[in-house]
Amino acid sequence: MKKISAFLLVLLVVTSCKLTGDDEKEIEETRNTGATVKDSITVNDKDENGCLASAGYIWSKVNKECVKGFSGIQLNPIDKPDNGDETLSAYVMFNEDGDMAEVFLPKDTTSMVLVRDAEGKPWIFKEWQLIPWKGYVLKKGENNMYSGDGEIGKKVTDSDTEEQQ
Repeated sequence: MKKISAFLLVLLVVTSCKLTGDDEKEIEETRNTGATVKDSITVNDKDENGCLASAGYIWSKVNKECVKGFSGIQLNPIDKPDNGDETLSAYVMFNEDGDMAEVFLPKDTTSMVLVRDAEGKPWIFKEWQLIPWKGYVLKKGENNMYSGDGEIGKKVTDSDTEEQQ
């Protein structure tokens, strides 16, 4: 009887340890799977340059870094000069030398880079021109499309002050 009891006790200990080990492995696999899913979600939120799109960051070709899309000089549509809707505005950023201007147009996921030959001349790319005149005017062909005062930051309509972000 003692031998059978001892054998059953050893068998019980061995099988219970094995179950505990399997449970731990299963829990560890679940943790690893959860981390993989979480990491995948984070990676999918970034663009090919590593910019966090959900936070409003986009890649600046001229500055070679992730920037907020609405952080440049705001140019409002010519037909809506007191535009309060930022999504209808174009935004301009310059490189350090000022010889290149990057324009982010509304409802466009990419930007265009305009280049100028000398100071005082417009920045040009195909049919687009950015002219420094009372701030800036962005033209497409012969049509004035956007204009702005050249100040960085969100403008507050019906006020003499500027709201900084």
